[in-house]
Amino acid sequence: QEQLVESGGGLVQAGGSLRLSCAASGRAFGVYAMGWFRQAPGKEREFVSAVSRTGGNTAYGDSVKGRFTISRDNAKNTVTLEMNMLRPEDTAVYYCAAVLSPIRNRVVINHAEYNYWGQGTQVTVSS
Repeated sequence: QEQLVESGGGLVQAGGSLRLSCAASGRAFGVYAMGWFRQAPGKEREFVSAVSRTGGNTAYGDSVKGRFTISRDNAKNTVTLEMNMLRPEDTAVYYCAAVLSPIRNRVVINHAEYNYWGQGTQVTVSS
C-alpha cells in the first residue's frame, strides 16, 4: 500500500516556476504508474500529467503541454513535476496519485483508475 506526500507548492508570479515532489512510502514504488492531477475551486479534478512505471512513457494535459515536465526516480521513490511559465489559470490544489500497473509502459490519465492519492499541495499563481 502506498502513502503519498506532496511538497513544493506555493505562491509564484505568472511566468515563474515551481517544482512539485511526491514521495511514496511503499517498498515497491516501481510497480506503480504515477500521475498528477489538479483541482481549482468550483471545478472538476483535471488531469495534468502521468508517467509509466519505468519513466519511459509520459502524458500531459493539453493546457500544460510544453510547460510542465514529469519525471520519476524509482530508487528514491519520488515523482517530480517541473512547472514552468506558470499562469494564473494553473492555480489549484495539485494531487499526486498512484495505481498498480502490470504493464510497464502504460500511462494512466483517468483519475478514476487511481487508488492512492496524496493530500494535495496548493499552487497559487498571481498575475
